[in-house]
Amino acid sequence: MLNDKKTVLFICTHNSCRSQIAEGFLNALYGNRYKAFSAGVGKTKVDPYAIKVMKEVGIDLSKNHSKTVEEFKDENFDIVVTVCNTAKETCPFFPGKKVIHKSFSDPSTFKGNIEETLDEFRKVRDGIKRWIVYTFRKKYN
Repeated sequence: MLNDKKTVLFICTHNSCRSQIAEGFLNALYGNRYKAFSAGVGKTKVDPYAIKVMKEVGIDLSKNHSKTVEEFKDENFDIVVTVCNTAKETCPFFPGKKVIHKSFSDPSTFKGNIEETLDEFRKVRDGIKRWIVYTFRKKYN
């Protein structure tokens, strides 16, 4: 563990949005107790819409990059969280004390104009934040 913080790995399909948002929120809200990381079954790039909507709430993802679960294969996390069904079904086993699954819709698949797409990203962002607060506020101290 890093400085006695519990380590958490968030996994989604491409590590472009949902897992990046979850990593950002956990580090920003509870960074005194947790060190969050994120990865994907595959990797692409961090979605510009995810960067934009997180900036709206004061969290900077602009320096983040997409990573694969393979990059963490030798790590032993305290908590591993799959944030989409694809990751749950295809994720390799990660040794850890706790595995959690919570699926969020993929806003990158939404079809609409820029403002509608941003609204969809905000909806997912806010849902992830609510879940992070509910799940990590007291539960895994």
